[in-house]
Amino acid sequence: MKKTNWKWGIALLLIGVFTFVFMPTVGSAKSSCYDSNVPLTPEEQRIEDGAPIPQQLMSDANFTEFTDEFKEDLCKAKNIKIAQKAIEKHGTKLWNTAVARAQGEKPNLGELDRYDDRPLYWTRLHMTSALRQWKPDYTVSEKEREELMKKLEYTSRGITSIDFPKGKGVKRILVSGFDPYRLEQEFRRSNPSGAAALQLDGKMILTNEGPAFIQTANFPVRWDDFEEGIVEDTFGPYLKENKNQVDLMMTISQGGPRVMAIEGFAGRWHTGVGNNLEDRSEVIPTANDWEMPEKLPEFIETTLPYDEMIAAQTEPWPVERNDEVCEWLAPEYRDQPYECHDGGPTAGSKARKGGGGSYLSNESMYRSNRVRIGLGAYDIPGGHLHVAAQEYYPDDTTIYITDEFTNFRRNTVDQTVELVSAAAEAAEK
Repeated sequence: MKKTNWKWGIALLLIGVFTFVFMPTVGSAKSSCYDSNVPLTPEEQRIEDGAPIPQQLMSDANFTEFTDEFKEDLCKAKNIKIAQKAIEKHGTKLWNTAVARAQGEKPNLGELDRYDDRPLYWTRLHMTSALRQWKPDYTVSEKEREELMKKLEYTSRGITSIDFPKGKGVKRILVSGFDPYRLEQEFRRSNPSGAAALQLDGKMILTNEGPAFIQTANFPVRWDDFEEGIVEDTFGPYLKENKNQVDLMMTISQGGPRVMAIEGFAGRWHTGVGNNLEDRSEVIPTANDWEMPEKLPEFIETTLPYDEMIAAQTEPWPVERNDEVCEWLAPEYRDQPYECHDGGPTAGSKARKGGGGSYLSNESMYRSNRVRIGLGAYDIPGGHLHVAAQEYYPDDTTIYITDEFTNFRRNTVDQTVELVSAAAEAAEK
């Protein structure tokens, strides 16, 4: 009897040893299909540069699991088609969960304020970093990887999730926000325009003319994405004459301190440094895949119902239309100083800045309305809202949120939602 027990013990021990040696663990599966030597973008490198802030934000929102599951499925993908499906699934899930969390519909919210847009931002960067360093045992061309990256960006930004109800008697409103930016200066950045987009996505508002349905997306703060047509890809399909044509569109970004500015004019010039530390100072280029106006405008004026938005008396920040522009008046305009004033553009001038400057916020308004004009959608209101800049970043850089910070952002985001609702009420069906 004792000899039998001894033999079984040896057998079980050998089974355990073979299982330990030959069965791949989750950790080894992850590391085996990623090449950490592949360089990341400057934006992606901030995951480590800003540590532990990004990791804390994700953990406190219970978003860390999204990155782990994404990496696992990417490693398991046996061919490029399966990888594409995995990317689409996880990108869409990330956006939908961020929206549900923001609107209080996700049961496991974690410890973080639900108005916080930063877990979405940092989780997406973890996923793009993984995709960039992904090294399967089959060949993935540079073009294929770019297409997969675009799929991840578009799905995790809500662009592919835009879905309006069909039929008559409903208003369709399309809104965009932005990622946090200037993180090389401050890793704790939040962007209330992106937080507002999460609050607004899927929202239904009852207006005097029937229900208004809002769909949203969030844009990156990167020049390359804009030059590749992300703004036109987002708004263009819903400006065409079809069953999904919108009744109003609005781009939103973070602006100046304690004011909500409806920008009067967008200018055809861009400058500044994006999140990948690339800079621009030139005329905004066209988007080759989309219809452009026959004569490209130097300035495009807002057609948003700004009077009604101002009259809504939202709080806490004052709401105003901003007609400041900067322009060149001389024929050899680039060699001359430009002039700034609040009287709107001068006939025949060349644009240097719109009311909201010449950064990507101005460009989001210019591009979305340029394609609107190019498609002949003259009757659809469109324009840009700059919302109050986030304040109360804690002096202690190890702390990423306080009650003052949270309350300020919530007040700004709630007012943004009210202003979009006022615009939706005023939009004609």
